[in-house]
Amino acid sequence: MTRRSVSKRAAIVTAAAVAAIGTVAVGVSAAGPKAPAMPTTKQVATVFDGWNAALQTGDPEKVADLYAKDAVLLPTLSNKVRGDRAGIVDYFEHFLANKPVGKKIESHINVLDGDSAIDAGVYEFTLTDHDTGKKNVVQARYTYEYEKRDGKWLIVNHHSSAMPES
Repeated sequence: MTRRSVSKRAAIVTAAAVAAIGTVAVGVSAAGPKAPAMPTTKQVATVFDGWNAALQTGDPEKVADLYAKDAVLLPTLSNKVRGDRAGIVDYFEHFLANKPVGKKIESHINVLDGDSAIDAGVYEFTLTDHDTGKKNVVQARYTYEYEKRDGKWLIVNHHSSAMPES
C-alpha cells in the first residue's frame, strides 16, 4: 500500500466516523426531552376516586377544580353542555343537592400516553331527595378523558348519560 492510499483510506475512515457520530448526535437531539412514564390503569382509576370524593364534600368549586379550564361536561341530569368553569360549577351546585355517591359498575381504561387516558364504562349514583330523604339509584354510561397538566391529572372531557333502559 502506498503512503497516498493509506492517507486516503484514513481520510475515508475518519469521514465515516465523523458522519456516524453526527448521525447519533442528531438522533439524540431530535428525540427531545424524555417522554413521561406511562401511568398504570390503576393510577388512572384513582382520578375517578378523587372526583367521587370531591362530590362527597358538597362543594361544587372543589369538584370543578378537577376539570381543566377548557373542559367540556355533558352531564347526566341536564341537557345543557357545560364548556366553562362557571357552567360546570352551576351544574354541580344542582347535582350535589342530591348528595350523589358514585360507584363504577364497569370500567374500561385506555392509557394513550404518559399524559392522557380515557376511562369509559357504566357507573351508578345513589341520589337522596333533599325534601323527602328518599334514595334513588341512577345508572349511567360515562366517558372521562384525562390529561396530565402541570403534573396534575385533570378532566378535559366528561360525558355521562342515563342508561336508555332506565
